Amino acid sequence: MSGAGAPTLQVDGTGLRITIVAASWHTEVMDGLLEGARRALAAANVTDIREVRVPGSFELPIAASRVAHHGADAVVALGVVIRGGTPHFDYVCQAATQGLSDVALRSGVPVGFGLLTCDDEAQALDRAGLPGSSEDKGAQAVEAAIATVIALRGI
Repeated sequence: MSGAGAPTLQVDGTGLRITIVAASWHTEVMDGLLEGARRALAAANVTDIREVRVPGSFELPIAASRVAHHGADAVVALGVVIRGGTPHFDYVCQAATQGLSDVALRSGVPVGFGLLTCDDEAQALDRAGLPGSSEDKGAQAVEAAIATVIALRGI
């Protein structure tokens, strides 16, 4: 299971401005990721929340870059790419991953990485934070982003 060894993060995001940038493909999975992110934000006492929807995971980096440069303390990027029969999967996954990394490094704004890259829909559903899912990657992306903001403030 991919969640093996994950840290348990207890975060307090009081006063933080968090923007969720979410793709639109795979509605059921995305609904789960968004709900998980919203639950984690509420649990972390974050009330200044914006949501931006983009067509797909390839578009996550450009939206994340824009909000990172316009006042967000952290960005949470949520998307899902499911492997198909062409190399499209590899190109989209690599571009989105590299793009989100570049956003964080260039802006200095933490980006919570909630991009699922799965072999099939069952794997995505199992990570979406839905009833019966074994993982909640939307919540984990929020917790990682907030924990990174807090860690960077201590430097």
